[in-house]
Amino acid sequence: MIEQTQHDSRRRSVLATLLPGFEGITLPTWLSARLAEGLGGVCLFGENVESLPQLAALTSAIREANPHAIIAIDEEGGDVTRLFYDIGSPYPGNAVLGRLDDLAQTEAVARAVGVALRGAGVNLAFAPDVDVNSNPNNPVIGVRSFGADAELVARHSAAWVHGLQSTGVAASAKHFPGHGDTAADSHRSLPVVDVPLEVLRARELVPFASAIAAEVRTIMTSHILLPHLDSEHPATLSSRILQGLLRTELGFDGVVVSDALDMAGASGSIGIPEAAVQALASGCDLLCIGTKNTDAQLAEVERALLAALDDGRLTGTRLGDAATAVRSLGAELAEAAVRPELAASAVRPESAESAVRPESAESAEAPESTDPRTATHLPEPARIAATFELNSEARAWLQNGPPDVVVRLHTVPNEAIGTVPWGPFAHLDEQAELREHANLRQHATAHDPHYAQFTPDAWHAANVITVTEKSAGPLKKLAADPDFTGSRIVVIGTANHLTPWVTRLIDRLRRSNSVLVIDMGWPAPDRRYADIATFGASRLVGEALLSLFAASNDATRTIMQHTHTYEGVVR
Repeated sequence: MIEQTQHDSRRRSVLATLLPGFEGITLPTWLSARLAEGLGGVCLFGENVESLPQLAALTSAIREANPHAIIAIDEEGGDVTRLFYDIGSPYPGNAVLGRLDDLAQTEAVARAVGVALRGAGVNLAFAPDVDVNSNPNNPVIGVRSFGADAELVARHSAAWVHGLQSTGVAASAKHFPGHGDTAADSHRSLPVVDVPLEVLRARELVPFASAIAAEVRTIMTSHILLPHLDSEHPATLSSRILQGLLRTELGFDGVVVSDALDMAGASGSIGIPEAAVQALASGCDLLCIGTKNTDAQLAEVERALLAALDDGRLTGTRLGDAATAVRSLGAELAEAAVRPELAASAVRPESAESAVRPESAESAEAPESTDPRTATHLPEPARIAATFELNSEARAWLQNGPPDVVVRLHTVPNEAIGTVPWGPFAHLDEQAELREHANLRQHATAHDPHYAQFTPDAWHAANVITVTEKSAGPLKKLAADPDFTGSRIVVIGTANHLTPWVTRLIDRLRRSNSVLVIDMGWPAPDRRYADIATFGASRLVGEALLSLFAASNDATRTIMQHTHTYEGVVR
């Protein structure tokens, strides 16, 4: 009896450290049972969210099974969104906020995100991303970062933490100790950041220190290798990094959450159960298991952790500390229950947009600014458009009329973003299967079903073509057609320079057409494939982009006077 009681106690402690995901939009029976047994919480992903009422019902079921469960979600308020996974984010995103450099605005956006999350019953947001995006070839961070300057990122990280946590939703600064200087995606491989500790202290760690000073409740780890700190283990599995650097040097005393352990950077060579053992033993308190966990998979992780207790690889003290920290956080967040009146404020982008405009007595009395980045009388899209970077060719192109054709570059999205509708295309059905464009000559009419008509006042009669890697070849042939030569073409993609077939296609189109290339990701330093750089691809940023093409909009002329100019483009 005593042995069984001890086993049950240890298992409850193990369960308290686990944060699995699942497939579907309703709570599975196996997950409900574990929640009742003391499971730490549940991590929700885009596939779990069909609508905000459905999400509220789901989180209610989770809390019914365990009132102190942590209910976490990746909602960054930009390109990475889960609340608006079906329609695209109504928020600007971190890179745009960094370019606005208005701390009140950043805090207001974070507060709006928190209100939406709390209204839906979510009590932990895996945000803000406080990585310093020092590598423009970063395939997974990019516009999720506030910028490439450590001090700027630090300021906005603290503002985001304050705004989000003011709503009763816990924040999570990520990805410790910094994923910004990588050229690989830890979802698919193990990135290496080969810089000395002095560089980390001056760059990567600055925003984390700022978030800690702002009393961020949790910090998420990264699956990256830092040879100067630990040459054998990625950060998630390194006690030197988590216990030494994070706990001792930076003084963080909150909950340490692992990034998803199903990612290749953590478990690619050792498997999820072993990654769970090493992560917990090294200093993680709450283990995010992954997106599509199952009953059998979770049982395997439990067995591995219990076996590690038996053989001494995981101490009872470490397990107890982690379980206590998670339970304490869950208890404190328990009051963040579903509030339908708050959920209603996040139903559609229009209401969310109005929620992010900071209003104060001072701003009401202050004279109106002529700069759209600070002017309160201009609509939010206009204020965002003022942060865009345009070269001189783009400015001239925009003055010469609407496009004949709009080419949407459909590249494989990184796994953090997923299949969220993006940019000016967000209102289209992005989940529909992409058609193959075998004969693009037939697409010269707006009545072809492959085309979609855009907002009339911005795009007029322009035809919109969605191009994949497989369909890029036929488009190149069409570009050489004499009847097509001279067309005014807008090409829109994200981080264009990172995809070889995209750069080849753009080069081909430019040979015989008037082409305007728009990059809605983080552009290359030379801006060769970014006549316009928006530094974000949320639905709201897409609306801002459309405003540049709305020549009849009075605000547009003001925007054109204040957008950033870049003259270093290389052809």
